[in-house]
Amino acid sequence: MKRCSLGIIVVLALVMIAPPAQAQLDVLRNLGKTIQGGKQIAHFRIKGALTETPNHMPPLFGGEPPLSLKSLLERFKEARHDNNVVAVVIDLQDAALGLAQLQEIHRAMRKFAAVDKEVFVHADALTTITYAAATGASNISVVPTGDVWLVGLYGEMPYLRGALEKLGCVPDFEQFEDFKTAAELITRTGPSEQSKQMTKWLFDGIYDDLVTLIADSRGMSPEKVRALIDDGPYNAEAALKAGLIDSVKHRQDLIADLKARFGSSTKFVTNYGKRDVMDIPDDPFALFSWLMQLFNPSPKVYTKPSIAIVYVEGVIVTGAAQLSPFGPASGAFSTTIRKALDKAAGDDSVKAVVLRVDSPGGSALASEIILDATIRVAAKKPLIVSMGNVAGSGGYYVACGAETIFANRSTITASIGVLGGKLVTTGLWDKLGINWHAVKRGKMAAMLSSAERFNDAERAKIRHYMKTVYEIFKKHVTDSRGDRLAKPIDEIAGGRVFTGAQALDLGLVDKIGGLEDAIRFAARRASLGEYEIRVIPEPPNIFDLLSGNRDADEFFGSSSVLKPALLDSPPFRTLLPVIAKLDPLRAKAVVRALQRIELIHREGVVTIMPTEFVIR
Repeated sequence: MKRCSLGIIVVLALVMIAPPAQAQLDVLRNLGKTIQGGKQIAHFRIKGALTETPNHMPPLFGGEPPLSLKSLLERFKEARHDNNVVAVVIDLQDAALGLAQLQEIHRAMRKFAAVDKEVFVHADALTTITYAAATGASNISVVPTGDVWLVGLYGEMPYLRGALEKLGCVPDFEQFEDFKTAAELITRTGPSEQSKQMTKWLFDGIYDDLVTLIADSRGMSPEKVRALIDDGPYNAEAALKAGLIDSVKHRQDLIADLKARFGSSTKFVTNYGKRDVMDIPDDPFALFSWLMQLFNPSPKVYTKPSIAIVYVEGVIVTGAAQLSPFGPASGAFSTTIRKALDKAAGDDSVKAVVLRVDSPGGSALASEIILDATIRVAAKKPLIVSMGNVAGSGGYYVACGAETIFANRSTITASIGVLGGKLVTTGLWDKLGINWHAVKRGKMAAMLSSAERFNDAERAKIRHYMKTVYEIFKKHVTDSRGDRLAKPIDEIAGGRVFTGAQALDLGLVDKIGGLEDAIRFAARRASLGEYEIRVIPEPPNIFDLLSGNRDADEFFGSSSVLKPALLDSPPFRTLLPVIAKLDPLRAKAVVRALQRIELIHREGVVTIMPTEFVIR
């Protein structure tokens, strides 16, 4: 199979004349198919970060669409139910998994045991995160002289105050309340005592869950696992001796062993279940059929009752996204999500909705718009929330309309609080030799000006506004959770952040589980037997862009929701590309911290997570 570039697609589109009759098209399609039969070993490769929202839009200048968690779980399920599949091999050494995704993949691996199919993880090297995920397999194999970097969790947060001072910028922020520490990344050079307390209970919870997961999977005590972690890392032979892995062998030897076990005729199916619209068939008849399908697509018709998944992924902002050939967006747009929820509410074939949230929050206004849309859905049909890696602040705000909330044990959630402020840039202009003369009419006209800090009257006004938003946020939580809350709201709110397991104890979520668990629960609530799963809005592909088949605001498509203006300043523009190559995780954390400044400048008052962790 060959990957098609946008230019080739356009040329092919121009030479297409007219679609053949349906009968002829069916014949061509059948000629292009290959008969799949016999025993198979299904192979899955998880490379890079997993997205939440499915995406069929490859980057314009090469590359592949990122793999989504939903599509991976669906391919796992297909392999479980495929009678031809006798075993599974998974390569996840290059995976960049979030903590909640780790747990969902681990659970999905364990499900193969129910159908008597073994799962083999093979790698050259494994980190703490990828090793923990790998323990869901029946067998873990590492190449000779390979490494198992089981060394624990290391987290750090960037503090930009010193860099801002060098630029002549002064942050001026207010927060509700003590644990709403998001602004500390730009107002301080290190964490406050509240931030230290919160980080401690978060990491204690995450680490305990990680140790328990490994211990249960490998048949060890938690104490034994903690001792092994403290004694890491391990080469392959030492890991085998310690009972952390099951074999040491090269990839070709593993495949040979599996074929000897299941028969030499067993096929090794690379990237099992992967379906890519950009893969061109080699067979000329199949190629012609492929082209006709692309340029004369039939709309997807849902003949069965369905469960709809609507995604809230990334920073929450107001407005609608634009379809773009430059790859997926990194934001959750309120207008786009509102329309998706309204569509799900009004479609009689949709019997229940799962709102999948993986967001640190963002605009308070956008969060309110999305919450309002979820309430309209819940008035007509079951609405279930499934939390991914992060569902905090605005990410928790939008979940308040659900009757039932699922979270993974290591989901980072809550952060019920509000942040607001501005960045004073007068010092930056002074360094450039540029002076400003201001004229104002109205006592509060300069409140959001970047020229100077808030005066007493302005600070009182912004705090009053923020307190109003904060009280609304808390009321949404108490109205939604009611007597399920284990403590008074003021002891849970204040910006405090919890893991999913801690949130369950506090009554902020209802169940521990992943996306598949939430979907099954929604089906039971809707009394469904057979049903289809659909994403609303349906992910576009490159041909939607070329043919203009979609409204511009139907799907997340802009390449970036917020580009921090400070990235264009000389120090960042000069140094950050170099730093990004030397230390990419830290560089990304700095960019995300700068995005917070941009978001607050744009929105004024935000509900966003206080943490910007780099976790290794």
